[in-house]
Amino acid sequence: MAVRRVLLAEPRGFCAGVEMAIKALSWMVRVFEAPVYCYHEIVHNQIVVDRFRELGVIFVDTVDEVPEGAPLMLSAHGSAPEIVIAARDHGRFVVNAVCPLVTKVHHEAKTRARKGYTVLYVGHAGHDEAVGTLAEAPEAIRLVEHPEDIEAIAATIADPSRVALLAQTTLAMGDWTDVMDEARERFPDLWTASRNDLCFATTNRQEALTLIADRSDAVIVIGSANSSNTLALAKVAESAGSRIVLRIDGPEELDLKMIGDAEIVGVTAGASAPEELVNAVIAKLAPSEGIENVRVTDEDEYFPPPRELRDLLPSLDILLAVALGGDPTKARELGGAFRDDRTVSASVVLETLKN
Repeated sequence: MAVRRVLLAEPRGFCAGVEMAIKALSWMVRVFEAPVYCYHEIVHNQIVVDRFRELGVIFVDTVDEVPEGAPLMLSAHGSAPEIVIAARDHGRFVVNAVCPLVTKVHHEAKTRARKGYTVLYVGHAGHDEAVGTLAEAPEAIRLVEHPEDIEAIAATIADPSRVALLAQTTLAMGDWTDVMDEARERFPDLWTASRNDLCFATTNRQEALTLIADRSDAVIVIGSANSSNTLALAKVAESAGSRIVLRIDGPEELDLKMIGDAEIVGVTAGASAPEELVNAVIAKLAPSEGIENVRVTDEDEYFPPPRELRDLLPSLDILLAVALGGDPTKARELGGAFRDDRTVSASVVLETLKN
């Protein structure tokens, strides 16, 4: 049976932090001769990473792999303090594209640790964001993945009155609240931030998906398997009772037989998934009655380029103008892509890089 309608979640796809990181690496690719290096994947999306690889970006797991003087970007997920220090050795030009919301969690972790708290960090072992946060105060932070972890950790805490709870920004809301409820029961004086650490974009995408999940015969979540917020979306859809939940990287992984006789299909995308993938998946679904946009909120947050690039913006516009064969004194008229970063979407930038 053919798909009649697609329920399209809004918001979906790129968040402000991903927008910032992708555009920053794009500017580096345009300005510096290849190769440009990036410590870990810039964002957790295979299509995005592969596109940058095609442009000469080399993704590394240690900064020791980066030659002296080479341009190096640190990924959006945040890096351990010793990595940031080591990256700047040997004359490398380093751009730290850490998401500001991750930086906020890093700051909270260091502050609570200095005040003598044991910090319970709710996250996924081995995830780049979790690794970077745990390294901020390793002597004070305990990783918590499940509510049942709390009991074992409690036995190791000397002062139960000084316990703080922080979180990986990309968790499913249910994962956070389940652990928080258990921690509050165990530690009545538990400290948490006035606003929880979950990324607003992660929460918005989960809320939008919840609105369409119970109206859909099947739900398609677009994003890579190593994307925590994408996996959280799939979990949200399952919890909402969706009969069929598919997590796919893109349209090439979508076999229409996988959705069976579904007539109404919900579609969303993780915070690292480009909009072009959403459009391609919908084209493959070919809904006979079109698309219904289901909006929970509008997002207008903007994170400016990393400080290292902001300091270079005037020079970058001039360099781009020269590269395009124009008058450097008229750099702004010739595009001013760096100066006008706010008005340029990362999806458009990626499409431009592909061409």
